Amino acid sequence: MTAISDNTARSTSSPYGEAIRQALYAALLSAGLFFFFIGLESTQDISNRLILRSHWGVLATVVALVAIGRFAFIAFVLPAVDRRRANRGPIAVVAEKDQSFLRRHRFKIMIALLVLYPVIIVSTVGMQGSLKWVNNFGVQVLIYVMLAWGLNIVVGLAGLLDLGYVAFYAVGAYAYALLGTHFGLSFWILLPAAGIMAAFWGVLLGFPVLRLRGDYLAIVTLAFGEIIRLVLINWRDVTKGSAGISGIPKITFFGWFDFNVSSPNYIGKVFDIPTSGAYYTIFLYYLILALALLTAFVTIRLRRLPVGRAWEALREDEIACRSLGINTTNTKLTAFAIGAMFGGFAGAFFAARQGFINPESFVFLQSAIILAIVVLGGMGSLSGIAIAALVMIGGMEILREMQFLKLVFGQNFTPELYRMLLFGIAMVVVMVWKPRGFVGSREPTAYLKEARAVSSTFTKEGHG
Repeated sequence: MTAISDNTARSTSSPYGEAIRQALYAALLSAGLFFFFIGLESTQDISNRLILRSHWGVLATVVALVAIGRFAFIAFVLPAVDRRRANRGPIAVVAEKDQSFLRRHRFKIMIALLVLYPVIIVSTVGMQGSLKWVNNFGVQVLIYVMLAWGLNIVVGLAGLLDLGYVAFYAVGAYAYALLGTHFGLSFWILLPAAGIMAAFWGVLLGFPVLRLRGDYLAIVTLAFGEIIRLVLINWRDVTKGSAGISGIPKITFFGWFDFNVSSPNYIGKVFDIPTSGAYYTIFLYYLILALALLTAFVTIRLRRLPVGRAWEALREDEIACRSLGINTTNTKLTAFAIGAMFGGFAGAFFAARQGFINPESFVFLQSAIILAIVVLGGMGSLSGIAIAALVMIGGMEILREMQFLKLVFGQNFTPELYRMLLFGIAMVVVMVWKPRGFVGSREPTAYLKEARAVSSTFTKEGHG
């Protein structure tokens, strides 16, 4: 009743006075926050002395934009949202037969677009011009989609907060790099080996945390991720420490053809096509797309099995889960192992793609980004997580293309350096706008006669 009365009062009273007040507060707050980031710049002169340069015009522009944005949000956006909520009927479920054609077949359409993406890019910008778009906006995004889908098993389905997921990513990458460089084994042999190795470490992590929940579980998993990183740095005889491992062998197509120009089995020589470095990038795109779709397929199938329902029962209430006779020990271990396995697959692919790895690629920030993608997309929602990865990772890559911002902020401005700031702002905006993530409804794993998407009104906060 209080929320209804507040919305009614806000819709009936004039919002402009409150909007002006909020805009002034936002201007003062932004001026204080950005004073040392934008207003003042510390640099060195020719004599190596520290000097300060002021950018008061840029600071005033940013403060004005913040104030205008806050005013528009309070004066126009919030009243429109309240009117929309007031006019919206109490629709709890949506039957599949009542949905539009695009909504019913959205997953097939998305997969078709993903398969045709390199073809569209090549036909638009040419073979050489497609390198950047297929690599940065295709392969890079799909790696994070696969990692987020793997973490979704642990966090979104089983409800186990894991802050050290990047450790399994590192185990898979180093397993492929070490075995590939020392023994010359094929990627297709080492890919399952990397997944098994990561799953083994997932089980080892699962045993100490069987009795932990909530913040305690998060601290232990965070420590595990840091332990793996420090081991990689200090075990120099094996991992070469911070110098990393180079010369990691590339992936071949089951030995039929490869992508080394000097090789007699080079793809250009086998198929009698012009030489180009884009072939390998396109091949990597379809490979990571297949691995990501495999992750999604296995996740969907497991959710419909008893183990998947046990994960969701564990997520909702562990005590009730035990009272139903579910073995919570095996449930947690399977979640950690399967989630870690897909992280190991992604790590092996990352090592083969880069050709060089070192511990700096597996810092805690990577775990934070992957977890943020899962939360922003909607825990348990595969499509929402894919959208969040596209927005966040693709958005960071787009910043590299926004060189026109130098005309506003000066030639020394580097847009990509502010990607984490914008990443944090985007997280705040999405959590305020969609607290359950991009996708606020999902189909239940068990249903009678007909699958119905549960409305976000009836889903638990954060589990949309």
